[in-house]
Amino acid sequence: MAGNGTLTEEQLQGYKEKGYALHRKPLFGPEKMQKLTDIFEEQWAMVGRKLNSELDTPHFRDERLLEFLLSDEVLDLVEPVIGPNIGLWSSHFISKEPLTGKQTPWHEDSAYWKGRLSRFDKIVTVWLAIDRSNKENGCMRVIPGTHRNGFSEYESVDEGQNIFSTEIRRSSIDESQAVYFELEPGECSLHDSRIIHGAPPNTSPNRRCGYTMRYFSTEAKVIPENNEGFKIWLARGKDLAGSPFVNV
Repeated sequence: MAGNGTLTEEQLQGYKEKGYALHRKPLFGPEKMQKLTDIFEEQWAMVGRKLNSELDTPHFRDERLLEFLLSDEVLDLVEPVIGPNIGLWSSHFISKEPLTGKQTPWHEDSAYWKGRLSRFDKIVTVWLAIDRSNKENGCMRVIPGTHRNGFSEYESVDEGQNIFSTEIRRSSIDESQAVYFELEPGECSLHDSRIIHGAPPNTSPNRRCGYTMRYFSTEAKVIPENNEGFKIWLARGKDLAGSPFVNV
């Protein structure tokens, strides 16, 4: 049995104002969390135990993950944030190797999805810690309150040091305002798709792995011609905008 509950009114208000919330309770019970960890270890082994883009949308290849992605434990957290009509947008295992894990440059998730959905105001990512995540091993960090835009100016960065080739212009970011999401295994954070966020490199001897579970309000239309081969599930409620869900 998981002791997750839902976000408090204070946390929900903080999410609206700052664009994020931290849920410092186990999201899943111990057995369920171990099952998810085992699936990650299988997928990580398949790509040579390295940070690899093939860990994107792992539920397309392994539908065992739908047990977690469509679970009440997660959806009960998400519903107060984006409403009762919820689409599963994507998921992603993110693993930073010890000592060599690259930096995640400052970015907005929405900028990488531009043109793929009709709106971006009700998209939330649940970032579940599989390993302990802290400053030493490159935990996620956000710039609070930057979730009202979602499409900043970007510039090129060195891909040898970063997992992306572009980053939001440093001159537009006050890094002294950054909040670091330090989480124990099984705890999670939630953030708006438009918030400016990133992560330092992993310079520690400890791996840092998380599982991102991303959801959108079905008020947004997923545009088929810009999502070729992409699959979305109706997680809860109704399809309001007529998106191409695989399970409707």
